[in-house]
Amino acid sequence: MKKASFQSMPCPVARALEHIGDGWSLLILRDAFYGLRRFDEFLTSLGIASNTLTRRLNTLVANGLLERRPYQDNPPRHEYHLTEAGRDLRQVILTLMAWGARHAEGSSKVFLADEDTGRPVKLALMDANTGKPITREDHRVHVAADAEPLSLWRARTGRAYTAKDQLVSPFPH
Repeated sequence: MKKASFQSMPCPVARALEHIGDGWSLLILRDAFYGLRRFDEFLTSLGIASNTLTRRLNTLVANGLLERRPYQDNPPRHEYHLTEAGRDLRQVILTLMAWGARHAEGSSKVFLADEDTGRPVKLALMDANTGKPITREDHRVHVAADAEPLSLWRARTGRAYTAKDQLVSPFPH
């Protein structure tokens, strides 16, 4: 079955998903953050079929999230290293990990900890410009007035002005 493409959607979330791929790809990236590099390491960690792993690795390389580097010539073997774009997904992976530890039963044994104290970290988004935590009360996503029609429709049709969880448009309904 062919995967749905989000390439034509101008939404940043859809475009990000187009680059990342699916759940297997996120788990491969998670493992790369753990320091796994080789095909057999990913295979052991994930319990994924080798043909599926090959496709996902090739896609992550093609999308610029992993880089393939040879480590052996005969037979040819490669390691997979995170690119700068791949490393930029660290916060996304950590946010998913924190959400899973809080809301997905049985997954609280893995957590981010402070290296000096060993204490678990309470992950929070913040505005790098102000140092202010990102909250539902004080921050909303805006859709530019010259955005493409579907994004504008979402902003107009949604409950942006009444519910803090929604997107907001810079113009009235």
